[in-house]
Amino acid sequence: MKSLRKLLLPFSVLYGLVTAVRNKLFDFGILKSTRFSLPVIVVGNLSTGGTGKSPMVEYLIRNLKNDYKIGVVSRGYGRKTKGFLEVLPSNTAMEVGDEPLQIKKKFPEVIVAVSEKRAVGIEKIRKNTGVILLDDAFQHRSVKPGYSILLTSYTDLYSDDFILPAGNLRESSRGASRADCIVVTKCPKLTESEMDGVEKRLNPKIGQDVFFSLISYGEKIMSANGAEALEFLSTKTFLLVTGIANPTPLVDYLHSKNLKFTHRSFPDHHHFSEPELKELDAQNIILTTEKDYVRLQPFLKNALLYYLPIEVSFLRDEKKFLSGVRDAIQKYN
Repeated sequence: MKSLRKLLLPFSVLYGLVTAVRNKLFDFGILKSTRFSLPVIVVGNLSTGGTGKSPMVEYLIRNLKNDYKIGVVSRGYGRKTKGFLEVLPSNTAMEVGDEPLQIKKKFPEVIVAVSEKRAVGIEKIRKNTGVILLDDAFQHRSVKPGYSILLTSYTDLYSDDFILPAGNLRESSRGASRADCIVVTKCPKLTESEMDGVEKRLNPKIGQDVFFSLISYGEKIMSANGAEALEFLSTKTFLLVTGIANPTPLVDYLHSKNLKFTHRSFPDHHHFSEPELKELDAQNIILTTEKDYVRLQPFLKNALLYYLPIEVSFLRDEKKFLSGVRDAIQKYN
C-alpha cells in the first residue's frame, strides 16, 4: 500500500495544485462567493467521507430547532435526480439521497432540500427558514458561510493524510484554516493529555477551537413495527448489513455486546441491485444503519429489518461548542 501511495504522489501534487489555485481564486474574489442575509452553518470535512457529517447535522438540529426555523441543504449524494428538490417523507433514497431522506423522516418539521448548487438550494428555501445547515459543503465555496465546522475522524486525522489519489484529502490540510472550529469525531474515551496530543498534531490556527466527539449507540433497535431492546438480538444470529464508509466502529460495538452475527459490507451509499435485495429478503433478521435502512426498508418484505440509532456526544466543552454556533447565528439578528 505504501509503495502504491508513492507511485500516486505525483498525481496528488497535481490535484493539490489545482485545488490550491481554485481556493486562491476565491480568496482573491476572482471567483465569487454568495453571502446570504441569514446564518449559514457549514458542516464538512477535508477527506472523501466517513467523518460523521450527517450525525453532526442531526445533533445541530436537535439543539437548535426549538429556537430557530431550521433548513438543511445537501447535495443528495447518490440520488438519481438532478437540480433542486425539496425532500418529502414520501420520497425515495433514489430520488433525494439516503441521508437527506433520513433527516427528513427523523425531523419532519425541518425543511430539507437537495441541490448540487448550494446557493440555489438556499435561495429556494430561505424565506421559510431562519438558519441554514449546509451538509458536506466545506469545499463548496460559492456560498460564504456564517460559521464553518470542520470534521476529522480520530482514526484518520487530516494532518496524517495525503491529497487524492495517494490519500483521501480533497484538498491540502492547509484548508483547515478556513474553519471556525474543528471537531474530532468518532473518538474512543480519551484522557485530557490524549486530547491535547491530538490537538497538537492538528496544529490549529490561533483562536480555532478543537472539540472531541464520539458516537453513542442507542439502547434500542428500531423497525417499522416499533422498538426492541438491543438485548433482543442476544439470543439470535442475524445479518449485519452496512453501506457506509467505515463500518468498523459499529462492528466492534456489536462484538463488545457479545452478539452473534455475520457481516455484509457494501460501499458507501450503495444502490442495492434486485438480486442483492432478493438475497437479503431471504434472511431472517437484518440489522443495519439508519441511512441504509431508508434504502432497504421499502424493498424488504419478508426479512425482519432493524436499525441501530446513533447520536453525537462530546467528550468535553460541549457548551462552548454550542455557544460558538449560537453566537454566529446571533450576529445575523
